[in-house]
Amino acid sequence: MDEELDRTLDAVGPRLKQLRMRRDITLTALAEETGISVSTLSRLEAGLRRPTLEQLLPLARAHGVTIDELVDAPLTGDPRVNLRPIAGRDGAVVLPLTRRPGGIQAYKFVLPAGDDDREPDLRTHEGYDWAYVLNGTLRLVLGEHDLILQPGEAAEFDTRTPHWFGATSAGPVEFLSLVGRQGERAHIRAAPRSAQPD
Repeated sequence: MDEELDRTLDAVGPRLKQLRMRRDITLTALAEETGISVSTLSRLEAGLRRPTLEQLLPLARAHGVTIDELVDAPLTGDPRVNLRPIAGRDGAVVLPLTRRPGGIQAYKFVLPAGDDDREPDLRTHEGYDWAYVLNGTLRLVLGEHDLILQPGEAAEFDTRTPHWFGATSAGPVEFLSLVGRQGERAHIRAAPRSAQPD
């Protein structure tokens, strides 16, 4: 194998891990989804094993990407991003808007109408998030703050702060999210939930 092919195959492992982490699923859940054993998935992600086509096909299907995206095939000159929706939890749909691994990642989220009394499941992870509401009402619980964001409003925060996004009972919500280790800061005021009119 030549050096370029070696580099391409060596990069697949970290990309597989990033895709799994983006979906917030365990190796066990991915093993059930793909039929590939947990130990093989772990070795693939760690770069200790090179993937076969028989492994890449179910992994690409599970992560909602093309095989070209998994192996970082050279660009063909077509600038369009392959918008392949990823089914999230509770009927959410996530559209990845960037196709390269690493750096700032862009997503469009579409969340179905929520339950205002739902107890949020706060999460933390490394990185920084910037969210911009396109349509609907977005509830953002961020540490001690319970915020309601309307179309045109944005929020930004360190994702090591416990956080949760959800729609309200008013209906579905669509928002853009930029997530990365760094990010441009664009401060737009978001009023706390208690300050919103009834």
